Amino acid sequence: MITLEFTLDEIKTIAQKVLENLEHKIVVFNGQMGVGKTTFITALCQQIGVNSIMSSPTFSLVNEYHTTNHQTIYHFDVYRLKNEEEALDMGIEEYFYSGNWCFIEWAEKIPNLLPLHYNIIDLTQTVEGKRILKLSTN
Repeated sequence: MITLEFTLDEIKTIAQKVLENLEHKIVVFNGQMGVGKTTFITALCQQIGVNSIMSSPTFSLVNEYHTTNHQTIYHFDVYRLKNEEEALDMGIEEYFYSGNWCFIEWAEKIPNLLPLHYNIIDLTQTVEGKRILKLSTN
């Protein structure tokens, strides 16, 4: 497990460090609402090479981004799903096994659908406003 503490001013550097330590292209993000999961995913996407505008897929469930070197990134926010059946209906497993980057917020809503191996990023916020990131692998 890797633990990193950072401010939002340091987010690009931390995102690059995290990318260098990821073992899988599937990454689950845990943390309370408002802790910065989407902000950190945006930083990761920028480091991978996304130049387009990015936003939370809260209502669309998944956003697709393309990098300058033709990689595809899927950003999921499954918070609004009522059950795993809804995720299956949207074809979520096809995304997971596509070989592309998959960044997933609120994955605890779909625990039985996650691949066998993935990275986990736990984000928390300190009283001073810094973020603590813990990177592990499942």
